[in-house]
Amino acid sequence: MKVDKDRCIACKRCFAYCPMGKIQTFKRHDEIRGRVYIEIDQDACTDCGMCVRAKICPVNALYQPEETWPREVRSILSNPLIEFKGSSVPGRGTEEMKTTDVKGTFPPGVVGIGIELGRPGIGSFFRDVEKIAMALAPLGYVFADENPVTHFMSDRKTGKLLDEVLGEKATSAIIEGIVPIEKLPEMLRALQKVSKEINTVFTLEVITKVTPEGEVPTKPIFNDMGIWYSLVSKNNLGLGEPYFDFYGKDSNKAS
Repeated sequence: MKVDKDRCIACKRCFAYCPMGKIQTFKRHDEIRGRVYIEIDQDACTDCGMCVRAKICPVNALYQPEETWPREVRSILSNPLIEFKGSSVPGRGTEEMKTTDVKGTFPPGVVGIGIELGRPGIGSFFRDVEKIAMALAPLGYVFADENPVTHFMSDRKTGKLLDEVLGEKATSAIIEGIVPIEKLPEMLRALQKVSKEINTVFTLEVITKVTPEGEVPTKPIFNDMGIWYSLVSKNNLGLGEPYFDFYGKDSNKAS
């Protein structure tokens, strides 16, 4: 995000609309008098577009230029109105993570693991995203093909990201993939270890189907490791075509 300094009147109305809190007041001096204007910290800005979408600037001094690679990855992950070409879904994660499993992504014995790094006010640089990805990759973690972060990798087998994106920042970024459930304890231990090396916060999401008996397969693992968790249910409301019907047969009918 940028500020047209010739238009800006430094009213500060935009301050409250920056999720990173990085819109600041500066003074510049011209030949006649000192002039106050607003500036945006370009290193901390995630190009989320919130300040522009709020339409709060009375002189239309805020604008978003067309960014080139690698700066453009900021808006891809931070601006919910931008559709990532690799997934055709706006935002940071795949459609499966956002809605419900209708494509058979998480069959019995397999769990989805999503790690969302960053939050408004903190954000996350991609160098921290890489640390998480490289901690999981050697343990058999399979990165989701349609997730934007996966497309920014130079080597999926190691979780290595492209060097040019490591200095870029997003309001939040999601690493998404699957692993056999027996690997989950090892994954959790790896995340506990690498969490001490990153300079942001992250949320862990573990996705699994409830058994026909109504049990959550991951609960014993979390209980044994003494990890706090919160159960959240997502239900298929007929918004897609499930890979299997209720009887385990191939089906093209929406549930």
